[in-house]
Amino acid sequence: MQWIEATVRTAPEGIDLLCAELTEAGFDSFMVDDSAQFQAFLDASKDYWDYVDESLAEKMQELSQVRLNLEESSAQARLSVLRELLAVLPDRYPACKFGPLTVALDNVPDEDWENSWKAHYRPLPIGKKLLVVPQWMTVEDNQGRLPLILDLGLTFGTGEHASTRMCLCALEELISGGERVADLGSGSGILSIAALRLGAASAVGVDVDPAAEHIARENAARNGFGADRFTAATCNVIADRARMEALAAGRYDVVCANIVAGVIVQLAPVVPRFLKPNGVFLCSGILNEREREVRDAIERAGLTVFADRSEDGWSCLLAK
Repeated sequence: MQWIEATVRTAPEGIDLLCAELTEAGFDSFMVDDSAQFQAFLDASKDYWDYVDESLAEKMQELSQVRLNLEESSAQARLSVLRELLAVLPDRYPACKFGPLTVALDNVPDEDWENSWKAHYRPLPIGKKLLVVPQWMTVEDNQGRLPLILDLGLTFGTGEHASTRMCLCALEELISGGERVADLGSGSGILSIAALRLGAASAVGVDVDPAAEHIARENAARNGFGADRFTAATCNVIADRARMEALAAGRYDVVCANIVAGVIVQLAPVVPRFLKPNGVFLCSGILNEREREVRDAIERAGLTVFADRSEDGWSCLLAK
């Protein structure tokens, strides 16, 4: 089946009314690109982002549009309805600035975008010992590596980013067997699962997102680790002192934080509460230009940075 994508250019002030009118006219499937919402998102989450793709930000700066997918067989009739609607909108709502309300058309093939990438994916070897394997793939030869079986349809962490690769390589060196590991900002649970695969006795994955708790627990189960070895928890250890103390009880040999620089800086004063004597704090997700800031925060918390790594503009620090 072929589809026609109709893109209506508008203005941020007019998007809500335009979408309401489209819904009323029977257009029940559309996507919105709103420069105002994009900027609001950046402003609201600036503590959690160290960088924004500049080309994307530039593109979104003046971009406000609604995209509709129309079946090719009925596209002409639906386009007539669409154009009639757009023609009367400015008169119907004279106080609203709708912008140009122009329509651009493009053909879109009916393709399974969600799954087509799987045909080209290959298991990802990391370091000397680990192999990231998607949960939908059967691998007969693990190349002598320890498999990390993950749902790679997620955005929480798959091992492909430099910051995660550096953490996994560091864990290969830190885990010799029997360690207790905590991962603060655990996402998919990849670091916890890797630690368990490498021989850690137990791991705790903590994240502020409740969805991450469920996902990490499922990924751990895919690798054969149940509640006796892996614990997933939802908690903001910076803000929730009582829960932080409960999670920190017993202390850990290794504490991981693969997040971003700004959060690691806030997290640093809490980390010593989690560490055993001579325990190691492994942190990554740090842009090179912010390494000094993170290093200073770690040392103010009473820890000593004893090793660092850098890859693709990202830094990874290890401290005791």
